Amino acid sequence: MAKSHKDSVNRRGFLKGAAAGAAAGAAALVTNVETSEAQRGGGGQRGTAAAPGGAPPPTPEQVTRDAGNVQPPATARAITRPGSDLMTQVLRDLGVEYVAANPGSSFEGLQESLINYGNPPNKMPEFITALHEESAVTMAHGYGKAEGKPMCALLHGTIGVQHAAMSIYQAYYDRTPVLLLAGRDEGFIAAHTAHDMAGMVRSYTKWDAQPKTLDDSLIAIQRAYNEAITPPCGPTLVVLDIELQKEEAKAAKVPAYQSPRITGIESAQAKDIAKGLLDAQNPRIAVGRLRTPQGVKNAVELAELVGACTSTSATNGPMSFPQRHPLCGPGFSTTYDYTLGLETAGAQASITSPGLATLLSRDVTNIGFGGIAPGSGARGGGGARGGRGGAAAGPALALTADAEASLPAILEEVKRQLTADKRRAIQDRTAKHTEANQKARVEAIMQAVEAKRSGWDASPVSTARIYSELWPLIMNEDWCLSSPSGFSGGHNAQLWDHNKPYSYLGGQGAGGMGYGAPASVGAALAAKSRGRIVINVQTDGDLNYAPGVLWTAVHHKLPMLTVMHNNRAWHQELMFVEYMCGVRGRGTDRGHIGTSLRDPYIDYAKMAAGYGMASDGPISDPKLLAAALKRGVESVKKGNPYLIDVITQPR
Repeated sequence: MAKSHKDSVNRRGFLKGAAAGAAAGAAALVTNVETSEAQRGGGGQRGTAAAPGGAPPPTPEQVTRDAGNVQPPATARAITRPGSDLMTQVLRDLGVEYVAANPGSSFEGLQESLINYGNPPNKMPEFITALHEESAVTMAHGYGKAEGKPMCALLHGTIGVQHAAMSIYQAYYDRTPVLLLAGRDEGFIAAHTAHDMAGMVRSYTKWDAQPKTLDDSLIAIQRAYNEAITPPCGPTLVVLDIELQKEEAKAAKVPAYQSPRITGIESAQAKDIAKGLLDAQNPRIAVGRLRTPQGVKNAVELAELVGACTSTSATNGPMSFPQRHPLCGPGFSTTYDYTLGLETAGAQASITSPGLATLLSRDVTNIGFGGIAPGSGARGGGGARGGRGGAAAGPALALTADAEASLPAILEEVKRQLTADKRRAIQDRTAKHTEANQKARVEAIMQAVEAKRSGWDASPVSTARIYSELWPLIMNEDWCLSSPSGFSGGHNAQLWDHNKPYSYLGGQGAGGMGYGAPASVGAALAAKSRGRIVINVQTDGDLNYAPGVLWTAVHHKLPMLTVMHNNRAWHQELMFVEYMCGVRGRGTDRGHIGTSLRDPYIDYAKMAAGYGMASDGPISDPKLLAAALKRGVESVKKGNPYLIDVITQPR
């Protein structure tokens, strides 16, 4: 539905009273006439005939101006220091790189500041044009998973928050830091305004505020940012009244920013963990999902210092231990006498961030969402437990603290307790782990490659072939697989090397559709200035929820390669319905009804072209795939997004 607030006819002055507008217009007309007369030197008519009623005819300059062909002369600024300039400065001070939004009148003051304030304007943050609020928030979701810090999404009133609600919930469930700002304009369109706008999503945001003054607004934005990045991370929301954006700031100042204090373990606990790792003959560190690249760097340093083999969740999501690191794997023996868990379970000690129960305390109406309860959710918990002989022993020490914030203290203690004898033992153990892990890795890859040969030359194209032929084209690039890979076979886990914190961003959290493409655009925003390319293996049903984000990728020249996993169905649902048909003895002939995308088939290459994106396909002959992938990779390396429509096997 089109937003009526975007109609240029329905501006604020018109809705606030036609009589007042007419009076102002008449006064402006008198002023213009008097100015024009004065400019003519007292009413000379330049040899022209008088118009009926005695008024002079319009000059050619007036006709040109009234037709809108020239800009009117600049006028003095009515507001010299608008509040939204200070809001923009707060975002800049926080290091927010991007603000994504579908434009709306409730934040027109802030939007104007974002695109005009500062030197240079429209940088830090840069305004990103979204075609849907849901996509704007999912862009922020993808960016947050790639960088471990928030970008911002702007939402228009109640309808913008409602459009964005699913994406907000996904970011919440996925524990991803996202900063949300919603405009509120009670005097313009009442239908787009609510007294407590944040109440609609309070059950699945971490913190919200609706400040009443400009000073409070600036403080609220800073706090929302801090709350978003403090474990358990999640989306936060600040509702900003339009008048606060437009008012004269006067003596208001941007408050000094103070980063949050994130709780780690106590020094005595760090000392005990360091001693346990150094005294063990075969320690192991199980690494779950950390918050930032620095956390991953510290985990690597700890493993190398103590010579511990490690596990990783890098192939399940971002910010974990490098998959191909020499210490990553089972090691030379699976009998571990000390296992430390970082955001996952460990046999002797586990450090995990506060649970989602912390966020559930905001569910004031007791709605409950997605079965979220203490111990569930995307981060924390899960993963195989280490122990002697791989036994699933319960953790002897469970510490509720942020693992990433705890690592510096553990590292300091390990360095303090290291002796020459321990260093020699660690060096020998590291060599054994390296040899054993390399052997296990080669065997696993060979088995995976052999298993994926099935259907190699088949048409439709096998999903394994997509991942296999992509890998040699990107293996020497700085790449990010931004889309979920579960529905396309998850072949990246065996065939690709996930050695960067952002190598694979994982699934969509709560499993909501319309995620892959906008999350990939968010990841591509993070990649654009960092020399990376983004790979989006895009399921077809998912793209149809929010295809307009392809335009955003083209408009902002993002390095994103989209390869369509076009199986022409919501295949999971197709399987479920066909199974139900079968077990009820009705036959599967009509199982495709409501689950397949056919009659007509959708041409995604043409869809991309319609949004201005270079494209290939549809490709059903696997022999044509490699050349198309090469064209796509070369295009995105130059900063031009590309889409390849591949007709694929179901999974």
